Parts: sequence; C-alpha cells; structure tokens
Amino acid sequence: MAYWLFKTEPDAFSIDTLKQQKVSCWEGVRNYQARNMMRDEVKIGDQVFIYHSSCKDVGVVGIASVVKEAYPDHFQFDPEGPYFDSKSNPDNPRWIMVDIEYQRHLRLVSLKRIKANPALAEMPLVKRGNRLSIMPVTESQWEEILQMTGQF
Repeated sequence: MAYWLFKTEPDAFSIDTLKQQKVSCWEGVRNYQARNMMRDEVKIGDQVFIYHSSCKDVGVVGIASVVKEAYPDHFQFDPEGPYFDSKSNPDNPRWIMVDIEYQRHLRLVSLKRIKANPALAEMPLVKRGNRLSIMPVTESQWEEILQMTGQF
C-alpha cells in the first residue's frame, strides 16, 4: 500500500462532496507528471489525503482510499467540458483518472503547520516550485500528519 496527497479546490470538489457521493472519480488531472504517477503507481487500496487548496483553510482535511485504478478520463473527449483535449482520442487517451472512496474527515492540518514541522520538510508539498495536484507521501509523513490531527 502506498500513500498519496490529492489536491482539490473545495468550491469545485470538497471532502464534503466526496462524503456525500461515497465514491467518485478523480478527474481533471492535466499534468503529465501527476498523470504518470496516477497511471503507473496509484493502486487499489492506497490511502489518500484529501487536501483543500486555493481557499481560506488550506490543508489536509480528510482521507480516502483508491477503489479503481487508472482508466481513461472521459471528460477529455467532451468538447463542451472544461477538461476537453482536442489532441486526445479514444484509441490512445492522453488523460486518465482513478476512483476514490471516502473514509473520513480529519481535523484540518494547515499548510502552515505542515511547513513548520521538521519531520515533513521533505514532503513534495512543501518543496519550492512543486504545484502537482497528486503527490506521494511516505509512511512516516502519513503518520506524522495523522498525529498532527490528534485523531489517530
């Protein structure tokens, strides 16, 4: 089992939305490095921190698990949708998605607190210039963030 952090803007898709839906596709990834991790490394059973970005309370807010591995992101073929890619085709799709299932909410662990924790200094999230929407989390980083919630 591996650990991941998936970023989302809560006004577009939040941990509350995931809880309501129970299972959801994680679509709209349009960065090749993030896509490659999702395609090649994200597996059923992996655990995912849901991270709210571009909002008032930025940080880790919940946990999901991967329930379906990479498959074509059908939104890339919708010319009316925000994720349309005219260069992708069904025979050789450029973009993929995975399905995740809600596990639980967490007490917010803010980006400020994550950055201030020396045990998390090597997380891609806190590295300068890293703006990926999907990133790996080590087991020790996962446990440290859980400790920071006070809900372990």
